[in-house]
Amino acid sequence: MTQIVVLPHAELCPEGKTFEATEGESICDNLLDQKIEIEHACEKSCACTTCHVIVREGFDSLSPSSEDEDDLLDRAWGLTPVSRLSCQAKVGKSKLVIEIPKYTINYAKEATK
Repeated sequence: MTQIVVLPHAELCPEGKTFEATEGESICDNLLDQKIEIEHACEKSCACTTCHVIVREGFDSLSPSSEDEDDLLDRAWGLTPVSRLSCQAKVGKSKLVIEIPKYTINYAKEATK
């Protein structure tokens, strides 16, 4: 299994967390399985940017992004060259270090899984 390291986030994961992820599953699903309640307002359909993450390590091991994902990412708060929508990025074989941005462009939090 692949290891995911989540850097501390004041609200969602104050202490940070390291866990074994399921390969081939999205970063978002892996985080939700670990009770890290990342926003996903569009229910993981690649229609918003609330699940935006910054991949500090292991970016190249993720599944390639689609044109739709790339277009949406242009609207994400705190966009970087290693940003992905966690609902679209499938975990590969390399260790990932994930940063969840402090803000999203979501105006209201949705119900969680």
